[in-house]
Amino acid sequence: MTDTTDPGLPHAIALAWGVAENPQRGPRRELSIERIVEQAIEIADAEGLGALSMSKLAAALGYTTMSLYRYVTSKDDLLLLMQEQAMDIDLPSGAHPELTAVMEGRIPAGEGPTWRRGLREFALASLAVYEAHPWFLDVAVQGVPLTPNNLRFVDLGLRAMHDTSLSDADKLAMIMLVTSYAQSAARIQRELRGARQDPGGRDVSGAAYAEVFSELVTPERFPYLHPVVASGAYLSDDDGVDDVVFGLERVLDGIGVYVERTPAERAESPLPPHEEREAAELYARDPKVKEASRARREAEKAVREAEKRLKEARKRERDAAKAAAERAARD
Repeated sequence: MTDTTDPGLPHAIALAWGVAENPQRGPRRELSIERIVEQAIEIADAEGLGALSMSKLAAALGYTTMSLYRYVTSKDDLLLLMQEQAMDIDLPSGAHPELTAVMEGRIPAGEGPTWRRGLREFALASLAVYEAHPWFLDVAVQGVPLTPNNLRFVDLGLRAMHDTSLSDADKLAMIMLVTSYAQSAARIQRELRGARQDPGGRDVSGAAYAEVFSELVTPERFPYLHPVVASGAYLSDDDGVDDVVFGLERVLDGIGVYVERTPAERAESPLPPHEEREAAELYARDPKVKEASRARREAEKAVREAEKRLKEARKRERDAAKAAAERAARD
């Protein structure tokens, strides 16, 4: 039998696996790793990660700050354990309430091949965690997943692609791709929710600026954006499109193209990564590219100056008309 009393793992990871040595308990035995982590999550859920400190956590628990360090050696350890606890949800079942809320009515059940359904479940489970615990997105990545619940997510992603001909490296890359999308989408959604009102409680959503914005985005300066703004689609808060799900489905479309290739086709690449970087650098240094970029900037500056002069002329015209009307009224 393997001896786990000294597993040689970092302390927080050993705690997550339940193989770390327990601290010597003092007379107040009710304090535990589980209680510390639960209280930390409660603070972060309510006030954000920035509000969480070891001193505030200790006060909420009724202990001294130093007493916490007998259980967790650093705040980084605490954050890792908080993430681990937040990821303790049912996989891939929708029985978990946050996961049910994410999935309900957004994507038809059972749509697509097995790998696609599996990766969709993986992404939605990740989104459920981020929506339930927005602070999760603010914790810095500390390395490859090594804790049990984190590895359950990796296992779920690998299960989704088990019947494909993808290599192990490709499967892990796909998990990284879908995870990155889910994190990015969740972060944008969180920031958009927070941006809808200013500290004074006023509505600062895009719809509040629709009228003035439609005048600023002119067809001369923004020929392709202007009709989208004019239609109302750009600043609409309810355009009938679930942006998160739409983006996820397009990511899965791209993965599908790669999955359908043969292993030999996947091995072929138009340019190795280092050559792609070299090509991009050469493009950026090309004198013609630099000249074209300079000409574009100058043209944009000229357009801005012309628009400014036009606005000034319109203002003078309005002022003159107002003054003429006032004179006519006096006469």
